[in-house]
Parts: sequence; C-alpha cells; structure tokens
Amino acid sequence: AIVQRVEPKAVYVELGRTEGIMESNEFMPGEEYRDGDHIKVYVLKVRRSGSEFAKNPQVYVSRIHPGLVKRLFEMEVPEIATGVVQIRAIAREPGSRTKIAVYSMDPMIDPVGACVGPRGSRVEKVVNELKNEKIDIIKWSPDPAEFVANALNPAHVMSVFISEEEKICRVVVPDMQLSLAIGKEGQNARLAAKLTGWKIDIKSQTQVEELLREQGYDTEPEIPDEADDMGYEV
Repeated sequence: AIVQRVEPKAVYVELGRTEGIMESNEFMPGEEYRDGDHIKVYVLKVRRSGSEFAKNPQVYVSRIHPGLVKRLFEMEVPEIATGVVQIRAIAREPGSRTKIAVYSMDPMIDPVGACVGPRGSRVEKVVNELKNEKIDIIKWSPDPAEFVANALNPAHVMSVFISEEEKICRVVVPDMQLSLAIGKEGQNARLAAKLTGWKIDIKSQTQVEELLREQGYDTEPEIPDEADDMGYEV
C-alpha cells in the first residue's frame, strides 16, 4: 500500500485501484506514517454499501493483526507458500514481539530453519518490514508439554507437567533462566501462553525444591505429579 494522506484518527492508503482505510487502533505502536510511504498492510474487512450507485467498497486494513505476520512469511518462505511448512499458531504484541509456531509433515524439512532462511535472510526481511519487531520462530508439536517448552524459547526448560483438568502447565526452569523464561514485564510467558492456549506457571528449580521440602518430599526423586497427568523432560 502507498500512504495517500494521514489524519489523526486514520491513514488512507492506495491499494491498486481502490483506497484502504487504516484506523488509529490498527496503527503499529511507535510507527509514524507519511505521505508516499510504502507499507505492507493486512486486509481486515471490506464493507460494501447497499446502493448500486455508491462509490467503491470501503477496505479496512491493519498493521497490527497477526495475519500480517503470516502473510509476510508466506511471501518470503517458499515452503510456506507451497504448504510444505505450515504456520500453526501466532501470538503477537505489535511493534514489540511475535511468536510463531511452525510445523512440517516432511521429516526431512526443518520448519524453523526454512523460516529463518540462509544466514537469517528470510526472517530478517519480515523483521525489517515490521520495523524491527522481534520474532521468535518455534517448532509446533502435537504434544502440549513439548509445545509449551518450545514456546518459552529462548529459555531452556527442564520439565513441564500438564494438568488437563485445570488446563495449566507447570514448568520448571534452571534458576538462571527464570527471568528469561518470564521475560521483561512477563512478555515471554504471556506470549507463550497465548500461542499454546495453556496457562503457564513457571518456577525455578530452587523454588520447586523448596516447595517439595515444605511438603515433606525428598528433593532427589522426580517431582511428584499430583493431579498432573502428563510430564515432559528435556
């Protein structure tokens, strides 16, 4: 799209033969728009008027919708465009950070590597278009415990215990990885929860050992699974 005019509550862009409207709540945080700027936008909806004599339909676009990230990767990654690699989930905090979960049915294809590209060239183009928004590409898994562990990247996860009834994952990380797993202002954990659809309770190894001692457990054996019906260890 090409920016045609900028108003306080909306930006009007040229979309080929028609005009698009990007309302202020669809602006990328911290991004400024100027007449003549070339930007990628995601089409949210097309509103048609009931009158056959009305002008062109109104096209509403966005810079913050997760679909924009998906379409950008489709443009840059041939394996996604052809369906060899699939985007299974996206969690986004526009202008700051996005987590994207990818998967391939072909065991010979590394879905994460395909999205990153040679020397990071593919993901770099997407990051540049999104004005340096950080993007974590992780491998999707049908195993929810493994998926949660992957979603907390770049933190290393020691163990994940799943409680199906509570729909919660209890995650154990090394002491030095706790702040990394949670992220600045909780962002990493928040995006991981949104990406996976699970509530995530993160504790350090020392915190877990202290809890076990308080409950009268020996800290040497494996963590008891009390109400947890699935475990995953790295």
